[in-house]
Amino acid sequence: MGFKCGIVGLPNVGKSTLFNALTQTAAAQAANYPFCTIEPNVGDVAVPDPRLDVLSQIAGSKEIIPTRLTFVDIAGLVRGASKGEGLGNQFLANIRECDAVAHVVRCFEDGDVTHVEGRIDPLSDIATIETELMLADLDSLERRIVAMEKKAKGGDKEAKDILALAQRSLAELREGRPARAAGVSREEHDLFQSLGLLSSKPVLYVCNVEEASADAGNAFSALVKAQAEKEGAVSVVVSAKIESEIAVLPAAEQTDYLEAVGLSEPGLNRVIRAGYALLHLVTFFTVGPKEARAWTIEKGTKAPQAAGVIHTDFEKGFIRAETIAYDDYVAARGEAGAREAGKFRLEGKEYVVADGDVLHFRFAN
Repeated sequence: MGFKCGIVGLPNVGKSTLFNALTQTAAAQAANYPFCTIEPNVGDVAVPDPRLDVLSQIAGSKEIIPTRLTFVDIAGLVRGASKGEGLGNQFLANIRECDAVAHVVRCFEDGDVTHVEGRIDPLSDIATIETELMLADLDSLERRIVAMEKKAKGGDKEAKDILALAQRSLAELREGRPARAAGVSREEHDLFQSLGLLSSKPVLYVCNVEEASADAGNAFSALVKAQAEKEGAVSVVVSAKIESEIAVLPAAEQTDYLEAVGLSEPGLNRVIRAGYALLHLVTFFTVGPKEARAWTIEKGTKAPQAAGVIHTDFEKGFIRAETIAYDDYVAARGEAGAREAGKFRLEGKEYVVADGDVLHFRFAN
């Protein structure tokens, strides 16, 4: 799996331009007027990981298959969206289906690009979007809480646990804080997500800056970074305009273009790394002469569950995981060398897969 990230923000902040650049498509119409995105656009992108190329070269793999990441371009929200203003609740529903929210914040001044609020104020923009998500959650929970209480009185343990999470979330929302402030444990995560709360999603702030600030950011993005740190969220600086220009260039010319504008890598790489950190994701590899392939799992995943990402039968019949750390695989120039160097390990059901592990699963049919 990769992860599914919904791109949200006020109209005209650069969401569709960023989406087009990230997915290297023109599927989303980028126009200088509100609500140019009428249906959510979905795009899959390969996750760039130079380790995969190195592994494929060592193993002589015929095919390279990166893990993938899904972006959903969601139409611009406006003040009152939770009550149906603008394009309203249909777009709030799209956010529920995502694992995380990439909140694009306008951090540039341009008289030719209108701002729906008539001014450039990234913190106010953040507050507007967050408020709409919280109001939608508050309305949703207050309508459902009585039914939850009745079900919990029946003695069902799961119903009681869900009610407790709903009550904790309501307490935060009524104090003007997002549901994610409820402090949910790893064990509670799945039940918490079953509530379908918009403000429960982890947030990645994407600061869309002018070209000159694409590397280090500007005063606006500094404000957003400080806000993100205060919330325990993540922020990243990107110039959607530069990304859109890179996206249409042949791969051979992209490096030269990046150097010319003072960047070492595309903004996509920054967004992916920030998203991975936000969702606590890691990558493991399967490598052979047929293919070198990357797989994404949550940090802390044990070997059988990692095997299940490849195929459910691998998890059901899991016996052991033949494991080589990435650095050891490279240093030994492959599996045979790793065996000779004593870097080849057999791990069992309790093994927690580490980022970069090269794995081969043994399982019973």
